[in-house]
Amino acid sequence: MGRGLPPVARIALAIGAAGAAAFAYGSLVERRRYTLRRVDVPVLPPGAEPIRVLHLSDLHMAPWQRDKQEWIAALARLQPDLVIDTGDNLGHRRGLEGVRRALEPFRGVPGVFVNGSNDYFGPVLKNPFGYFGGPSGRVARAERLDIGALHRFFDGLGWIDLDNAAASLEVRGTHLEFFGVDDPHRGYDRLEVVAAAIDDLRADDPYGDETWPDPADSGPHGRRSVTIGVAHAPYRRVLNSFVNHGAQLLVAGHTHGGQVCVPGFGALVTNCDIPREQASGLSIWRHGLRTAFLNVSAGLGTSITAPVRFACPPEATLMTLVPTP
Repeated sequence: MGRGLPPVARIALAIGAAGAAAFAYGSLVERRRYTLRRVDVPVLPPGAEPIRVLHLSDLHMAPWQRDKQEWIAALARLQPDLVIDTGDNLGHRRGLEGVRRALEPFRGVPGVFVNGSNDYFGPVLKNPFGYFGGPSGRVARAERLDIGALHRFFDGLGWIDLDNAAASLEVRGTHLEFFGVDDPHRGYDRLEVVAAAIDDLRADDPYGDETWPDPADSGPHGRRSVTIGVAHAPYRRVLNSFVNHGAQLLVAGHTHGGQVCVPGFGALVTNCDIPREQASGLSIWRHGLRTAFLNVSAGLGTSITAPVRFACPPEATLMTLVPTP
């Protein structure tokens, strides 16, 4: 085939065939190759019991995606102590049907969540090359979704809404402090509101005093609790603010890990201002003299208008919080 063509034409034909094969693989195979990533995060006080945290993000759920729904539901067998959901659960006007099927097995498991932009607005067709120019902007024609119904379902599961809010939980004998923001990609984060919520939480908290984390004698760092910051999109302004407020672990999604990656190179884009090399996985976030662990999930879905992944399989993360060395 193509023997009578000039060399340039044969090369172009080969490149086109390779591209078509890669697209077919990314759309038909890798997009549905759901993966569980396991990591240990050493943030607990010495002697504390490990805490199993299931991080879910970017489901972009449509009602017909039964394989994804069943895979997520089966994660309940891991018996997590806590679920953190970092948004973009909806991917269709009837996406809540699939979200219910996927997450109902986690009813009664403590959880926290924040919104992503796609929990507010339905998917629209975009030029994929536009992402190389920076984070995607607002689309005026996007359909509004029923985020209120999504919140009512999460509330029924017993999960806490961290959108520009703060809260605390006791999990396996460790005091966990959380704060989070509404979707930074849409500019819905209100860091000044979060700061006030943190002050109010710590004022009423039995572990709170003039400094945070608590300096009581509970280990080399004097911690009796762990502070976790939660956001959908890991923009620098949000991560830096979280670290300034004492977060030891930052949890986010949104990037899809780049969604289409180059083997050996990684993500081409992040759709926010986070460094490309931190587009997915566990890393260290540094701001000034402070540091925190940062876990960015590559997410479990894609927009129904861009159903492809390459060198970046969909994932959930089982983070085991363990004592610091």
